Amino acid sequence: TGKELVAQALHNRSSRKNRPFITVNCAAISSELVESELFGHEKGAFTGAQGLRRGRIERAHGGTLFLDEVAELSASMQATLLRVLQERKFTRVGGSEEIESDFRLLAATHRDLMAAVAEGEFREDLYYRLAVFELELAPLRMRRDDIPELVSLFQREMARDTDGGKGAG
Repeated sequence: TGKELVAQALHNRSSRKNRPFITVNCAAISSELVESELFGHEKGAFTGAQGLRRGRIERAHGGTLFLDEVAELSASMQATLLRVLQERKFTRVGGSEEIESDFRLLAATHRDLMAAVAEGEFREDLYYRLAVFELELAPLRMRRDDIPELVSLFQREMARDTDGGKGAG
């Protein structure tokens, strides 16, 4: 549908446009890793944690955090995210220091969140925290006129990527 493109456009037209735009595809991260991905971790927090790693929320400070497929977060991660949104503070995995982060959150999903709330699959309080302003994007199959423009865009990007950024194509 172009959810990330819309999120990027909102960021680019905001007062935070010169600050970070950080994206997270919640469906692409295993439930075991999502906490570390969002909040970061301290050295030794778990096997393989060889150093301090800043999470996406910390890196989004001052800018925008885009959570795609937010409905795929586990119930416990939904509760943790709700707390972060309320407090604007979090703790890295394995850490004890609370870290503040000022970020704008944009969230997207292909699922009907109200139905997920009714079925007990998504927290109602988190839904209302996220649903301050809703946009519904029609799927690409309903916007066939957009396809030629998207193909042209992708061709230009691929040409730029393959010529080393010289702008040919």
